[in-house]
Order: sequence, then C-alpha cells, then structure tokens
Amino acid sequence: MLYYMFNKPKGCVTACSDADKHTVMEYFPPELAARLHPVGRLDEDTCGLLIMTDDGSIDQRLLSPENHVGKTYFFHAFGDITDEKIRKLESGICLGSMTALPAVFEMQQRCHVRDIEQYMPPARRERYMKNPDGKAFTARLTVYEGKKHEVKRMLRAVGCKICYLRRERIGALSLDPLLPPGGYRMLTDEELDLLLKGRSQR
Repeated sequence: MLYYMFNKPKGCVTACSDADKHTVMEYFPPELAARLHPVGRLDEDTCGLLIMTDDGSIDQRLLSPENHVGKTYFFHAFGDITDEKIRKLESGICLGSMTALPAVFEMQQRCHVRDIEQYMPPARRERYMKNPDGKAFTARLTVYEGKKHEVKRMLRAVGCKICYLRRERIGALSLDPLLPPGGYRMLTDEELDLLLKGRSQR
C-alpha cells in the first residue's frame, strides 16, 4: 500500500480529474497519480494536509464521524469572536439543515483586519481592506466530521468570515512544516501508525 503526505496548495481542486480546473493529481508523476486517490477533500482555496493513497479502506476509517478522527484547521478570520460564540462552536452549532458536531476551538491571537492583509485572496483584498481597523483573529478549530465547507460555515454561523484556511492535522498526524506547498512524500512507519491508530479525542 502507498501512503503519501501532500501539502495541498491553494488554487487546485481535490479530485482525480476535472475538465476545467487544476487538480491535486497534477502534482504527481502520471504513473503514481494513476494509483493514488485523495482521502477526503479540501476546498480549492484551502491548503494543507491531504493524504494520498491507494488504500481503499482508509477513507471510511478517517472520515466517518463515528471514528472520532479530528481534523485541525488553522485560520485567519474577520469578525468579533466572543466567549459566547466559542461556546456555540464547541457545543455543536446549527448550519441550516444540519447541526455540526461539537468542535474544539483554540484562540491564537486577536488582531485587526490590516494585520492579516497578506493572507487575503488578491481578488478580494481591496474590498476587505476598506475597513483596516475592523476586528480579526487567528485560531484553530478541530472538527470531527467532513461536511462540505464545514469550518467556513461554522464561523459564518457566528458572524465571522474566514479569509485563509489550512488543515494542519488529521488525528494525531501533523503536516510536516518542511514540506512546501505542492510537495509530497511517503509517510514514515511512525506517521502511518499515527494516522491509522492514533485518534484525536474530543
């Protein structure tokens, strides 16, 4: 079996093929890409840890909410994050037709919009910077399911907006900080053990 850690860059879709967009498979040589598939998905504008494998059984093991495998995301966001909003995120918040499972929130820093300018999408930077003194913050959120746009939707539900999102950890496995965007490498035996056996508990 093959297990690769891939540092997904922004600007590509998590798919084996796409008629119109750049995919994660294009970062791998054709003979390897033909064997691999991504485990789960990251949005086109989301970067970070993605597992690539030819093991068809690993998807259910890592993605099923019943297995309690946490996925930790680092992000910059606009808005005022209060203790009450954090409690809502950590107790399970309603997202329209579904309720997200309780998450773990870790505040990193409170700041202003101007302080996170470098992380803003270039196409939206001018609009976001119209209020440079607005409230912003940096944090981590660990979720235990994989609903579409889940982290972004959870923050939006408490009146905040993410402008940069990176997945840093799956279960007990962390993204190698030395792996550049678009880079990949095989998991070590120790990392594979963390991925397959280690669970991040709520």
